Amino acid sequence: MAKAEATVEELVGMIERGELRLPEMQRRYVWRSTRVRDLMDSLYRGYPSGAILLWETDERVSEQAFSVGQQQNPYKSTRLLLDGQQRLTSLSAVIRGTPVTVRGRKRQVELLFNLEHPDELQVVTEVTEEDDDTEDEDLVEDEADSNEDELQQRFNRMTFVVANKKLAQSPTWVKVSEVFSTDEDAPFLERAGAEKVSDPRFKRYSQRLAKLRGIRKYVYRMDVLERHLSYEEVTEIFVRVNSLGAKLRSSDLALAQITSKWRNSLEQFQAFQSSCEKLGYELDLGVLLKNLVAMATGQSRFLTVGNIPVETLQRSWSQATSGMEFAINFMKNNAGIDSAALLSSPSLLIALSYHAFVRDFRIDAKESADILHWLLLANAKGRYSRGSSETLLDQDLAILRHGGTATELVDKLRSQVGRLDITPEELEGRNQRSALFKTMFLAFRDAGAKDWSSNLAIALDHSGAQHKLQFHHIFPKALLKSAFTSREADDISNLAFIGGRTNRNISDKSPSVYIPKTLEKCGEAAFQAQCIPVTQELLSLEAYKDFLAARRVLICQRLNEFLGTEKHSLKKAG
Repeated sequence: MAKAEATVEELVGMIERGELRLPEMQRRYVWRSTRVRDLMDSLYRGYPSGAILLWETDERVSEQAFSVGQQQNPYKSTRLLLDGQQRLTSLSAVIRGTPVTVRGRKRQVELLFNLEHPDELQVVTEVTEEDDDTEDEDLVEDEADSNEDELQQRFNRMTFVVANKKLAQSPTWVKVSEVFSTDEDAPFLERAGAEKVSDPRFKRYSQRLAKLRGIRKYVYRMDVLERHLSYEEVTEIFVRVNSLGAKLRSSDLALAQITSKWRNSLEQFQAFQSSCEKLGYELDLGVLLKNLVAMATGQSRFLTVGNIPVETLQRSWSQATSGMEFAINFMKNNAGIDSAALLSSPSLLIALSYHAFVRDFRIDAKESADILHWLLLANAKGRYSRGSSETLLDQDLAILRHGGTATELVDKLRSQVGRLDITPEELEGRNQRSALFKTMFLAFRDAGAKDWSSNLAIALDHSGAQHKLQFHHIFPKALLKSAFTSREADDISNLAFIGGRTNRNISDKSPSVYIPKTLEKCGEAAFQAQCIPVTQELLSLEAYKDFLAARRVLICQRLNEFLGTEKHSLKKAG
């Protein structure tokens, strides 16, 4: 294996000219803008940023394009990037000022640079164990009632931030891509009011702009694999390197193994992924691969994927697509779950897909009703978002593989969670990332919940900023911040679903002010649909905890009615 070095500028140029390509085994670009921000900050400070792994080959291999624009490769030989795609794509997008394509949509990665940043690092990066492209997304948008002063103070301590319109208007924040597009400092110094050499800021800002542009000269070490290696051996190296570094998920490594033996399969996987997205189900490729493995092996783990013959993979892929189409149709039309955002885990789709497959898509009315009952319960209770999701999914697949019924799936769920009905205690301390929040939306929509101004039924797909669904803090966070913690303010029982315009009109008004006025316009039913008590004594700041307790009881009643567990709940209460 040869060793080499290349600057960021040289590597970005190689991507632009098409000299550097991606093998089919690679996952697509998935980095969030915050990861790009942190990469730029690391390079600006001269921190280590890992090595780049390349393979130079004359072999004809299945390739895919970078998520940023490229020209045609002018050379017969090909340089394939095995490790470093996320970093180099990000750098290419920022330095060239070009958009990246993520799941078929182009978006600009725009960062701002703080000319007045502190000399020492002051904001510590928060690292999570969640995957870049599978992070739990909010069901709907939060309302904009954050403390702007606190945000501004945090921004002032940072060197790079993801661009927003308000901050971009500040003269001491400059767009990073614009800095890279010119070697002239004058436009940025003039805008910041520091164009005179006598101004003490002139030298400081100029030095910082030069240091920012110096990122182009940052040197990466490159490990280059020899030409004589086969695609299969390079795939094995790719898997081992990424396994040891824990840089990729098991599904990414499985993809590498599958594509090494089944050439051009990635194109089929991505085409089906796009068709699911058109149905409202934006699924990670790993979910579709896990469904494929389930069909081929009867379990969901990727450990044995390297031993599956290509003929089995191809046959199982056909079964997996049919199963997933059934699962999505069932979700949308039987369960009323019209978006993957309403699922506590995409593994529910795999269980549904496998259930239909083992029954050859012949399901009678009773079994359909039973599987719907299990699905809603498993979604509400977060069946696959507790503990080891693969272990739990494999338990359910084993039940189905051996001819088990939906009733047995419910029994297995009961053994996991204890009781199937929802209790007020179960809601306490939960926030918008809870599985129960998604079920609240389904139950409220089922009860006819509508926006309090437009009278539009709540839905995830409303168009237009004024109608786009947001979750609203009934007691605004700005009102609560002096007496309650952020955790208490974000309690699931303080959240409701309304449109953006209604939310902005309410702003930080007390519920004791806006609820009576809203009652006069749209009646008590608008609040009953979302289980919101409207008695005046519960709407004052002093009664906040009493309000939460009262609403938890109402929400539980609604959820248990929706889930079909109300009889069980009443029996327990008696």
